Amino acid sequence: MRRRRRVTDLPPDTLIAGVDEAGRGPLAGPVMVAAVILDPAHTIRGLDDSKYLSEERRNVLEPRIRERALAFSVIEIEASEIDRLNIFQATMLGMSRALAALTITPQFALIDGNRLPKQLCCPARAIVGGDASEPAISAASILAKVARDRRMMALDHVHPGYGFARHKGYPTPEHLACLQQLGPCAEHRRSFAPVKALIETTPALQQQLLL
Repeated sequence: MRRRRRVTDLPPDTLIAGVDEAGRGPLAGPVMVAAVILDPAHTIRGLDDSKYLSEERRNVLEPRIRERALAFSVIEIEASEIDRLNIFQATMLGMSRALAALTITPQFALIDGNRLPKQLCCPARAIVGGDASEPAISAASILAKVARDRRMMALDHVHPGYGFARHKGYPTPEHLACLQQLGPCAEHRRSFAPVKALIETTPALQQQLLL
């Protein structure tokens, strides 16, 4: 496993929240954003970027994070809000909401990526690749990923035929073929290029959306 660098210019007793998201790239479903304050007295072994962990391993670590963290939150930004704001602004809003939803106010936040939301409840730093280097961000990435996968599996029952349980809304060949055949459902992000192009070139879909 890759070894982590830590933030060394903060006092060791600083309450640090890690923040990360899951689901920026899919054509359907929500973005999930999680914030986690880990407990130094209850170390969780095996934390890493959720993308590098198997589904089985994520499902083992997720309840451990919930049980051992000092505080955590998971925020859902629905497809309609993503379309209204755009995916970047929706993600930034989710990060702000996730930090605000913590039952303990952190003294500092570490946020995966290269941009910070404008309104935060505490000072923060953006870290590119932070989900693979900072344990608190890794924990947040796992909570967000597991929560989103579960949401997409539930949506598979609500909107059968698209294969949400398998591809989780990502633009796989299977998903794109189903989208062409069935048209978009309520969970599809109409601002995303493949969905938008399909609507714009299909008069029947345009009429349906106006009803």
